[in-house]
Amino acid sequence: MRWAIYPSVTVRKKQQHMSKRDYYDVLGVDKNASEQEIKKAFRRIAMKYHPDRNPEGADAEDKFKEAQEAYEILGDQEKKANYDRFGHAGVGGAGAGGFGGGGGFSDVFGDVFGDIFGGGGGRGRSGPARGSDMRYDLQLDLEDAVKGKTVQIDVPTTVHCETCEGSGARKGTTPVTCTTCNGAGQVRMSQGFFSVQQACPKCRGRGQMITDPCGSCRGQGVKEERKTLSVKIPAGVDTGDRIRLAGKGEAGPNGGPAGDLYVQMVVRDHPIFVRDDSNLHCEVPISFAQAALGGDLEVPTLSGKVKLKIPAETQTGKLFRLRGKGVAPVRGGGVGDLLCRVVVETPVSLSAEQRKLLQAFEDSLDGQSQHSPRSSSWFDGVKKFFDNLTS
Repeated sequence: MRWAIYPSVTVRKKQQHMSKRDYYDVLGVDKNASEQEIKKAFRRIAMKYHPDRNPEGADAEDKFKEAQEAYEILGDQEKKANYDRFGHAGVGGAGAGGFGGGGGFSDVFGDVFGDIFGGGGGRGRSGPARGSDMRYDLQLDLEDAVKGKTVQIDVPTTVHCETCEGSGARKGTTPVTCTTCNGAGQVRMSQGFFSVQQACPKCRGRGQMITDPCGSCRGQGVKEERKTLSVKIPAGVDTGDRIRLAGKGEAGPNGGPAGDLYVQMVVRDHPIFVRDDSNLHCEVPISFAQAALGGDLEVPTLSGKVKLKIPAETQTGKLFRLRGKGVAPVRGGGVGDLLCRVVVETPVSLSAEQRKLLQAFEDSLDGQSQHSPRSSSWFDGVKKFFDNLTS
């Protein structure tokens, strides 16, 4: 469990007036810097010039306070926008050692340095809290994703212990006030420049201790369990779509409500079709003779076979569109199309007789360009290219 850090610092007022530098120059970032880059820059400067690290350095303390002020403005989107528009006049409430508006110095350091000490979490005693959300990756065939179906999934999760009703204490007993924090849920300690308030390590912020733990859950209040859930998959889902099952996540701490379960769709690759939003794509191999003479082919769709008419003299790569044979998207809209790309296959494993016939056919063409218009134009282009090189 992460400990919450709430720095409480009294900053000495600056006696000598100092003209304000540009806040971006103070932190060493440009105006397009992201929120994370600004935070990282402030953290680097603050750690370098922290008074605890430079007890005798007055200049270090001034630079530390200057960085505080710059981050208090640039780390807040609204204040940053005012500063970008009006400069220091737009954020007149901020000054070295004193912060205008809401948060203040403590909030700035709780945000930036909380992770150094394991910070995070809320103030005061930890009561019931919402459980964590969970994610389940559901593998689907393309056919099921397009048509929809109901599936059963087996999910490992945590549930409230029925024996102790989530309290963690043995039935018939109750938790007692923590002897370390006297029920406050937090303890305070001094750490150099900081006065640190953190979750009580003994009761973990609850304010109460379990002296007689439940034997069923060993005082945890929750138990691991596998749930079998029924999930209705709507027609038209695709990889990345997810379904939210409210209250099917992990049980909440201290008897809190359960989180949610998000079922994420992962559609497997299909041996024939490739999906592109509402359209489907496939490659249709045809023979040399079919491409030259034309004919009818049977091609598959997700709803059955259909006839595709191949015109004579079809070239490889030609696209044929079968309207309405695609996918109806889950979020609405018209049904997509099936796009069939023909690929002319070169015959292989020819017999001697077949080779002879094919050679006779090639000889009959006698290099006539009208039979191979693309080849003829390509060679003309190659010849022109080399002529230009040698000229």
